[in-house]
Amino acid sequence: MTASGTLGRFTRGVQTFCCDVAEGFFEITHNGFAVVGLAVVFSVLTLLARPDLRQAGEAQLMTWLHARQAETLGLVPELDAIDRATALNPKELPKQQAAVAYWLSRKYRVAPEPLSALVAEAYEIGERTRIDPTLLLAVMAVESGFNPFAQSPVGAQGLMQVMTGVHSDKYENFGGRLAAFDPVTNLRVGAKVLQECIQRAGSVPAGLKYYVGAALLPEDGGYADKVLAEHARLQQVAHGRSVPIATPPAPLRTVAPSPAPTVPDPGVISQGGRAAPRSLG
Repeated sequence: MTASGTLGRFTRGVQTFCCDVAEGFFEITHNGFAVVGLAVVFSVLTLLARPDLRQAGEAQLMTWLHARQAETLGLVPELDAIDRATALNPKELPKQQAAVAYWLSRKYRVAPEPLSALVAEAYEIGERTRIDPTLLLAVMAVESGFNPFAQSPVGAQGLMQVMTGVHSDKYENFGGRLAAFDPVTNLRVGAKVLQECIQRAGSVPAGLKYYVGAALLPEDGGYADKVLAEHARLQQVAHGRSVPIATPPAPLRTVAPSPAPTVPDPGVISQGGRAAPRSLG
């Protein structure tokens, strides 16, 4: 046997071996992909037939993705946090409301976005209650300076400084007394209280006297005049007039109540049974 014949047989043997290996690898790979494909199809059919399993799987996947994102960012993301924000783009408001929001923002040094939400809400509430929305905004300005977490020494709370303990029944419709610190809820409850005071007193100035708790006193410490003056300025702003911005005084603070009268007036009870008005200092 010649050397060339031996080399030829060896070469053919190597080729045959390589072909067998390649065919075997292809067969294994083909069968593997087939198994994977069957597994995927079976999984999809199972998930379609069992929505509960699909939801559980999606929940686990989202939990894992959120955990990975929190690890990467160093904080826990909440994509729905924007839903809790009391804010609007002032550019989306009607011209009149936007002017009021920007003016209040500059005067009270509060961001225009949350103020825009309050202005829009005040206009909506004003239409329902037949109270001028700029009056509601004036009350908020004088009472709290637009601080939604303000609290007086006698328990008046929030933007409108409503006596939460006295008007807890009104807050039940909003989930309880802690809703007093939700700006929109406080505005709605405060507007309702103010509406009742005005109806009982027969006029806005007298209603403001009831609202501040001075219904049984000869004067209210200048409270009504202060609110009405701010109301007048806001009306001018709403009508497109240029109104100078003066540095606002400190937000209104409530003084401790003096002894209640033997037969308290309903107006005094409406805002906490105070026999002394809230001071303006």
